[in-house]
Amino acid sequence: MSIFSIGLSGLNAAQNALNTTSNNISNVYTPGYNREITVLNESRNNAGVRVADIERQFNTFVAAQLNNAKSQSTALETYNTQISQIDNLLADREAGLSPLMQNFFSALEDLASAPSDPAARQGVLGTADTLTAQFRSFDGYLQDLQSGVNGQIKDEITQINNTTSQIANINREIALSRAQLGEAPNSLLNQRDQLISELNEKMNLRLNIQDGKTYNLSLPNGQPLVTGDTAYKLEAVTSPNDPQRIVVGYREGARGNGNLVSLDEGLITGGSLGGLMSFRSETLDKTQNQIGQLAASIALEFNAQHQKGVDLNGEQGQEFFSIGQSNAYYNTDNKGSAEVSATIDSANTSALRATDYTVRVINASTEEFEVIRKDTGEALEADEWSFSDNVLSFAGVDVNFNDINLAQNGDSFEIQPLRRAAGGMEAIVSDLDKIAAGSLVEQSGDLEVSNVRYENALANTSESLQIELNENKNLSVSGYTGPILVNGVTLSLDANGVVQDSAGTVAVLAEDDEITIDGVSFVLADVSTEGTLTFQQGSAAAGDNRNALALQDLQSKDIVGGSASLSGAYGALVSDVGNRTNIIQVNLDARQGLTDQLRAVQQSESGVNLDEEAANLIRFQQFYQANARVIDTASTIFDTILGLRS
Repeated sequence: MSIFSIGLSGLNAAQNALNTTSNNISNVYTPGYNREITVLNESRNNAGVRVADIERQFNTFVAAQLNNAKSQSTALETYNTQISQIDNLLADREAGLSPLMQNFFSALEDLASAPSDPAARQGVLGTADTLTAQFRSFDGYLQDLQSGVNGQIKDEITQINNTTSQIANINREIALSRAQLGEAPNSLLNQRDQLISELNEKMNLRLNIQDGKTYNLSLPNGQPLVTGDTAYKLEAVTSPNDPQRIVVGYREGARGNGNLVSLDEGLITGGSLGGLMSFRSETLDKTQNQIGQLAASIALEFNAQHQKGVDLNGEQGQEFFSIGQSNAYYNTDNKGSAEVSATIDSANTSALRATDYTVRVINASTEEFEVIRKDTGEALEADEWSFSDNVLSFAGVDVNFNDINLAQNGDSFEIQPLRRAAGGMEAIVSDLDKIAAGSLVEQSGDLEVSNVRYENALANTSESLQIELNENKNLSVSGYTGPILVNGVTLSLDANGVVQDSAGTVAVLAEDDEITIDGVSFVLADVSTEGTLTFQQGSAAAGDNRNALALQDLQSKDIVGGSASLSGAYGALVSDVGNRTNIIQVNLDARQGLTDQLRAVQQSESGVNLDEEAANLIRFQQFYQANARVIDTASTIFDTILGLRS
């Protein structure tokens, strides 16, 4: 090998090194670019230097760690953006529900002070309208968030499909390049790795590198998204359980002609799509149900008490508030044709819980069901639900089947008792005289009862309805001779006024038995001791404020879920959302810090350092000049030798 050839090899190596350095500098701000270095090897037989490879500085392990961290950070960032909207809404002291509820009960206090005063009555109606309007506003805002999440899910799925298609195409180009050139261009590898990074910011996926060359992607459950040069599609589909909910569907078959299956929402984690899913299931649904529970509790309990009163016309009070209807949906995958509807049991509002339910038919012929709380995933115990006459009752909810015989085993139904209760909340009393401030029925006695309700009360009672429970748990009635109902079963009174069944056997009563006598209904709270109870018609005097006082007392009673007052329940809601927001923010900060650290590690290895590259330019320029000098020297030597021969 001549000195001339050696110089040329060095010149070529210097040129490649300068090109590589220049490419690094040019792409310093290119997303996904990985620094390249020129790998030089000694040629055989002292034949100079050769360019072994243009090596891409890429660490697969660090990249995987960084992608995972970015996926989690993006999920938390998306979650934080969404939940902050609810937190800001609830934390607004002026726009919140707490001051409006306080104003409403303050108006009731004014009514109790002057029950016939038109101004006081107008104050009750005005504050009731304002309160219900705010409930509807809250529900509308939360429903807009639900619609927004649906729209964002669609957009995310579109972007995911575009990215997976690009990755599949690049896999194909890389395979062709390897077949033609024996290696893949670094630019294609960079593009593919950048797309993988971007895809992980959408959702968490599994990456499998086949033979160290081809990237295959799959969902956490193993279903493929990219296999070689083939991409599978995700689709935004309507949930089979809830027609108002958009979920992620998976199209089996690479050509998009396979079966479409809905993915479980818990399967989608990480990235902006996972953040949206988590926010909706963990916070948005829960907040809607909690607002609905508040609306239902105040409306139904107020209605029950208002109907115990008498208005200025001497008539029994009517329902004061209305609420939105409960939602009930059948699963589109059901084999049977049974349909359901849901209603709230107004006599059992204390059992209402701020959650949705899934009702599954275990055995239609034996009327066996499984009722699952959506917030905890736990099934209700068998004694917590009952079924009779095509009505499944549980937790203050009645689920009405059109015909249980039309259901098949395994059919399921989505029940949302309170989700939209606040959206339909209105004050339906508009006449000042219709506010029932006076007491319709006067109640006295030491018999412990609960859930007292009136419907055409004491219409057949001579003077007063007197009820006595003796030590044998037998019930006697005076002042009334008609039939009575015990747990919905019609019984009668013997000659002494003692309750007996159709066979003439004296009835033995138990705790929680529901009794209805002449339009007065109540539940026995304690039968361990004797007691008496008296009901008589109240007066319709203009100054009667007894029911107004009872309505005002609802403010301090535990009417929400049987365990919290209205203000306490709303405060717990505000605190819960606020705490969750803080937790998400703290986790986001911590995860972002980890992401920044991993990005720094990745950049230290794969990123372009302008100072280092500038030094390389000088170094390789000197390398080039030196080899050029070698060629000049070789040329001079050759010229001298040729001159000597001549």
